[in-house]
Amino acid sequence: MALVLGVIAGFFAPEFAAKMKPLGDGFIKLIKMLIPVIVFCVVVHGIASAGDLKKVGKVGIRAIIYFEVITTIALALGIAIAYLFGPGHGMNIDVTQLDASALSSYVDRANEVSSGGTVEFLMKLIPTTMVSGFAQGDVLQVLLVAVLFGCALSLVGERGKPLLHMIELTGDVTFKIMGFIVRLAPIGVFGAIAFTVGKYGISSLAQLGYLVGLFYVTIAIFVFVVLGFVMRMAGFSIIKLIRYLRTEVSIVAGTASSDSVLPQTMRKLEKLGIKDSTVGLVVPTGYSFNLDAFSIYLTLAAVFIAQATNTPLSTTDLLAILGVALITSKGAHGVPGSAIVILAATLAAIPAIPAIGLVLVLSVDWFMGIARALGNYLGNCVATVVVASWVGDIDRDRARRILDGEDISEPDLLDEDAPMTQLQHG
Repeated sequence: MALVLGVIAGFFAPEFAAKMKPLGDGFIKLIKMLIPVIVFCVVVHGIASAGDLKKVGKVGIRAIIYFEVITTIALALGIAIAYLFGPGHGMNIDVTQLDASALSSYVDRANEVSSGGTVEFLMKLIPTTMVSGFAQGDVLQVLLVAVLFGCALSLVGERGKPLLHMIELTGDVTFKIMGFIVRLAPIGVFGAIAFTVGKYGISSLAQLGYLVGLFYVTIAIFVFVVLGFVMRMAGFSIIKLIRYLRTEVSIVAGTASSDSVLPQTMRKLEKLGIKDSTVGLVVPTGYSFNLDAFSIYLTLAAVFIAQATNTPLSTTDLLAILGVALITSKGAHGVPGSAIVILAATLAAIPAIPAIGLVLVLSVDWFMGIARALGNYLGNCVATVVVASWVGDIDRDRARRILDGEDISEPDLLDEDAPMTQLQHG
């Protein structure tokens, strides 16, 4: 209802609607405010309670292997679809006529992202202090601290039980706060949709509508064919998983942000019968290393710009796009204006493609962001189920019963009195 009202407000009162942006931004900021603490509590509690540190390491290694394989498939799919349908052919854009000023801030950040390379990216995973990751909202830095803290706490043994209990209690309190914030989702969705329609107008998609539509179709193919096949190999149905996560999917679609549902998704996956240690490792890591839809966007948009500007691409250029995007996509999460920034960083390594062509996709980036967020979100949920199945960290019988719609008595996501242990070990 909020989404529909946002579209109506944007269409009939665009000036008023354009001022609603703070509602959407505020909702996302409230969610992001809690994510570092939730990730820390869940990961530490999961590792320290798991007992077998070798098992935790095995989960992490297999998750990274899965991420890289699926991301490569996503990148290749973007190139294939772009060449098969040629969304940029016929535009005949003269790059000298494009407005470079719109890209100035993005290009500056792109240079920061691409300048350091892989080594610099890995060094940025290490926080300056134990708490700097929390202050900056850097999930990967928080995850590194949480893994080290959880492993150390596990080795301390009985003496660490009081601290473990305090961390568990902190997680419970934080989830209760999250319960308050989740109820504000309709306000956030209204603000985000009203602003977008009010500023760009419904007709703003006319020129680039084909690209946007093709991107949505590509994401659908990836989700239902690629991820559907992977889920089937694990013994589950992608359709049933989406139905189980329908509330979270609707919020992601309305806010164009998968961050907005990270905490409640982790709890739902635990309720599905997946061990909390596996959920705590795979989901936060996937938010930076398993951006499937974002990977499709990078290659599809790069080839689109080349086609629109009549820039011929050789096989070497295509392989370069594939290889560079495989690396740059890992730095996307947490970068302001990440889609354009990372795309600019990718194109910077491919001189044949004029980077100024980014202006073409800038105006519709938010609309494409909805599909990006949905694809990334579902990709990480599937990854968690598949990795858990791979290492035997999922109660298959319980998962099938829940996905089949059986009402298993268990505290609900918004049950503010439900402790973490009831969901993790219930």
